[in-house]
Amino acid sequence: MGVEEEFLLVHPRTGHTSPCAEPVLARYHHHGTLPDGAQVHRELRLTQLEAASGVCTTAGELRDHLAAARRVLAAAAAAEDCALLATGTPIGPGTATTLAASTGRYAEIDAAYGAVVADYEACGCHVHVGVEDRDTAVAVVNHVGRWLPTLLALSANSPFDHGRDTGYHSWRTVLQSRFPGGGLTPHFRGYDEFRRTVGTLVECGTLVDPNQTFWLARPSGRFPTVEFRVADTALTVDHAVLQALLSRALVSRALEDLSRGHEAAPLSPQVAAAALWTASRHGLTDRLVDPVEETRRPAWSLVEALLAQVRTALEANGDLAEVQDLVAAVRADGTGSAHQRAVAGRGIPAAVRWLTARTVPAGHGTQLTG
Repeated sequence: MGVEEEFLLVHPRTGHTSPCAEPVLARYHHHGTLPDGAQVHRELRLTQLEAASGVCTTAGELRDHLAAARRVLAAAAAAEDCALLATGTPIGPGTATTLAASTGRYAEIDAAYGAVVADYEACGCHVHVGVEDRDTAVAVVNHVGRWLPTLLALSANSPFDHGRDTGYHSWRTVLQSRFPGGGLTPHFRGYDEFRRTVGTLVECGTLVDPNQTFWLARPSGRFPTVEFRVADTALTVDHAVLQALLSRALVSRALEDLSRGHEAAPLSPQVAAAALWTASRHGLTDRLVDPVEETRRPAWSLVEALLAQVRTALEANGDLAEVQDLVAAVRADGTGSAHQRAVAGRGIPAAVRWLTARTVPAGHGTQLTG
């Protein structure tokens, strides 16, 4: 498994996003080393950075990769009078201070989507889980669709839109919905059908190239993995590890079901959209939609159903106790969105300091969320 984390760069005293990605990347290697296979690079906007772990097999290894990258990038950002924040959307007031990309694929994206992407500074946490081949990846994506809204609710960490409380727990999900396609992945019968559909969307002009889709789980175009793209960027390393372990367990459970000849049934597109919307709107604070049962249930009952679904896989991977502890911490302390709202009243400089402290782990071991 591996994780890609996107971060915002902001002015530490105003909270305004700051387009300092390039100088931060130019100096990050002066502030520490990354584990083997880990990488950092820029994102669509110069106010964003991404850190990608190497391929990891244990929770401890993944935690070390993520923590090291966060520390190195945060130190480099501080040297440029910027703060590195693990938040899905900007918390500071005012309009975005973005710079449009002028060359390469980013310029193509800017040209294709216009104002929809001009101020897009949303940050996510993407989890890759290895599978045998791409047909298997498509079959696994069919199986995990039911649980993507629950993973989103657990990850919710984007309540603000440039200083405005949106009333949502994941405003990033709303911003993503402005792009053509997206949402929960349609049901595909194999990789050939998946690629034909993507090719058609490219031909229709709604995707820049075959490597770009907006679905929240997909076969990776770069790696032999299933890529989960549903989560907001994680407030803490622990929140990112939780997403990774649950995603890996979902893949393991799907592979077990497939080995027994159990294929996933298609979800209703409208109910799937309702499930995703309720998760973005309410996080874990209200009832969510089960896209299979097509009814609303208390959020934590769906989390418990998810844990029951993957319990055997978590045990086999040696992750059960850790996941139980991490879920219990979220249940006791709240998601990232709940934390952000709790500190927003202290003022922007204090909120930035608080978010910076949660973004960068102080040491090894489990990172407290409160």
